[in-house]
Amino acid sequence: MGTGTPGARADAQLLWDFQQMGHTPRPCSVAVGLGSHDLGVADVAVGLYRQGLAPVIVFTGATSPTTRERMPRGEAEHYRERAVESGVPEDAVLVEPRARNTGENIRFSRELLAERGIDVASVLLVSKPYEERRAYATARKLWPDVEVVCASSPMTLAEYADSIQDARLVLDMLVGAVQRLMVYPAQGFMVTTDIPRPVVVAFERLRDQGFTSRLVAP
Repeated sequence: MGTGTPGARADAQLLWDFQQMGHTPRPCSVAVGLGSHDLGVADVAVGLYRQGLAPVIVFTGATSPTTRERMPRGEAEHYRERAVESGVPEDAVLVEPRARNTGENIRFSRELLAERGIDVASVLLVSKPYEERRAYATARKLWPDVEVVCASSPMTLAEYADSIQDARLVLDMLVGAVQRLMVYPAQGFMVTTDIPRPVVVAFERLRDQGFTSRLVAP
């Protein structure tokens, strides 16, 4: 991982570790794959399906500036194609193509499952590794009556940055994900998360070093 000083890389590692929820995947009513630039999310959802941990997968996501060229048909549709190519039956995959943020991912997936008459008591929530905690906090706010089990690719920070081939983007995303944990609860988008002081300090250092492209207005 070649971006930044050793101190910046250490701070990034702290944010990465904090985002990991440490959940053990278990059988749930449904797996929900949150759309993004990372097809690894679809691969993790496929793996969970193959293990018999979810009978149906929902892929949710429209496009964003990050994915418009890479996934012109929409994130959820590209995820669906990946899953079907990997052997998941088409009738086991639902597509939610409108969501443009994590809150909409949760709300629209919940609505789609209700429309299909699928009872949901628990959700395997599949995200990028550095957004597990953010996804969890959002789901707890917007889907409070289900149990949420987080899952993501089992990769180190260095491995993930190498796989994306854009270490700068990963650091920017890490900083943005932690900032959302700070500001979104007051806006009603997620539950409040206790953020340890060392994580806050690491976030502030990276922000001040210019890893800011994924910050939102407070």
